[in-house]
Amino acid sequence: MPLLLLLMAFLLPPGAGAGEIIGGQEARPHSHPYMAFLQIQSQEGLKTCGGFLVRNDFVLTAAHCWGSTITVILGAHNIRRQERTQQRTKMRRAIRHPGYNPQTNRNDIMLLKLARPMRRTSAVRPVALPRGRARVRPGARCTVAGWGLLGLNKRTNRLHQVQLTVQSDSRCSNRFGFYDSQTQICVGDPRKRKSAFLGDSGGPMVCNGVAQGIVSYGDRSGTPPAVFTKIRSFMPWVNRTMRRFKQPCET
Repeated sequence: MPLLLLLMAFLLPPGAGAGEIIGGQEARPHSHPYMAFLQIQSQEGLKTCGGFLVRNDFVLTAAHCWGSTITVILGAHNIRRQERTQQRTKMRRAIRHPGYNPQTNRNDIMLLKLARPMRRTSAVRPVALPRGRARVRPGARCTVAGWGLLGLNKRTNRLHQVQLTVQSDSRCSNRFGFYDSQTQICVGDPRKRKSAFLGDSGGPMVCNGVAQGIVSYGDRSGTPPAVFTKIRSFMPWVNRTMRRFKQPCET
């Protein structure tokens, strides 16, 4: 993909951007079987985002990854190859959180109802979502994965991952004027050049096997910390929305 399209791959909120894997490494193929690659057609043109399978027929991503047409690819490692493990489908419906604010990126969460359910394999499998009131505390180490840029002039077709440390809310509230500790998580040690940045917004932050955050936005330079949507705060909406659609039979 041309560099220009890669740089356009994420809609930047005012003064911010997030999604690229900085300071990470190539993931072991299919070690993140929930990862989804989204090809999005919108009024701004073609862009890409990350996402993650949460039910056979639903992918969770960021609300700013919305588009009129979205192709969803699961089971991929090298996104530019036709791997036998890959399963492709279109979205049937994109359901953004009703409180999403594109100016502040509050409530930056969206469910994609898939045109057909995905077949569970070793390379395609949903990730667990938060249950109960357990919280992710500052100091927790979590994993973020994506196909975004590794640097401004360094592209990759293979899935990369990075381990990031959850920070105190004050680190982000002092840096980002619209940070909301009730619905967002501050992630990434500012002393380390490891972060999510341009290219894979909508991808998950997974802590102990549970998806706890969604890549939302950060500093334009890619300097950590960055802001992630706090999934736990939206679980009533997620569950209510998915209940509107009959659970497909597993295959």
